[in-house]
Amino acid sequence: MKKIGFLSFGHWTPHPESGTRSAGDMLLQAIDLAQAVEDIGADGAYFRVHHFARQMSSPFPLLAAIGARTSRIELGTGVIDMRYENPMYMVEDAGSADLISGGRLQLGVSRGSPEQVIDGWKYFGYSGAEDDPDGAELARRKTEIFLQLLEGQGFAEPNPRPMFPNPPGLLRLEPHSDGLRERIWWGAGSNATARWAAEKGMNLMSSTLKWDETGAPFHVQQAEQIREFRDEWTKHDWGFEPRVSVSRSIVAITSDMDRRYFLGGGDREDQVGYIEPGTRAIFGRSYTAEPDELIEELRRDEAIAEADTLLITIPSQLGVDYNTHLIESILTHVAPALGWR
Repeated sequence: MKKIGFLSFGHWTPHPESGTRSAGDMLLQAIDLAQAVEDIGADGAYFRVHHFARQMSSPFPLLAAIGARTSRIELGTGVIDMRYENPMYMVEDAGSADLISGGRLQLGVSRGSPEQVIDGWKYFGYSGAEDDPDGAELARRKTEIFLQLLEGQGFAEPNPRPMFPNPPGLLRLEPHSDGLRERIWWGAGSNATARWAAEKGMNLMSSTLKWDETGAPFHVQQAEQIREFRDEWTKHDWGFEPRVSVSRSIVAITSDMDRRYFLGGGDREDQVGYIEPGTRAIFGRSYTAEPDELIEELRRDEAIAEADTLLITIPSQLGVDYNTHLIESILTHVAPALGWR
């Protein structure tokens, strides 16, 4: 059994052929899509966060709105770039959204990918050390603060003459949501950062990209990353079982519209490139085929087999109805044959 959800980058563009022409379109359609995929039996609605781009950038208002509209699906991010975040404010936002949803938040955080602008987090008022040019240590340091605050322990000295009565002892941030600490995921781009996630008691989120560490096919390297994460997890006593998600571009060709949009397109082989100077990365292939062929291809994907959660990346600008159809096709024509349902 696997949890199956969608991952949206929240793209929008004011182009006449786009079904999502404004930020308002993107946000309102995301709410409608989350409700629609809950209705057809999917398990999650996840959103990628990018700043300075015509994409999703501020996830907590959206997650809270979806939480109020839906009743069952998980709501998450994949991922929030911690270089841009104030951990204390983020704890309050996350706690509020989680309480609105009834404890369904699954927050993916990480350093994030190269952004639209140079050192974008510095425009937000943050800066790292001179020996941390890409902000990786800054992101990890903020994540550690975020995790500590989610424990809910008091740390702030109360005012002896407060406006409102205080509970006894040091004060914590409010609202606090019990259990959210166990639903934080780290987006790992390497085996080392996957092990670090286990050391810090976070679930593992692995996308369609990782550092090319062995030259093996992407899904083989990703499966090894997952195994290293789980091996490291057993060395610590976090008191809960970790989860692992992987992301994939998967389209089951079941209609003429699918054929028109996707048949013959996409990257059917892994791609290798450099997203940062000197760092070789491998990008996982896309899966686009008729259901019978698709099932056989996915059966050979070792990382999907290792994961308990599968996030399907969606072409958000094709609208709510079409993306609901894409997810329903996988749930109906693919998942049962692979034992995911």
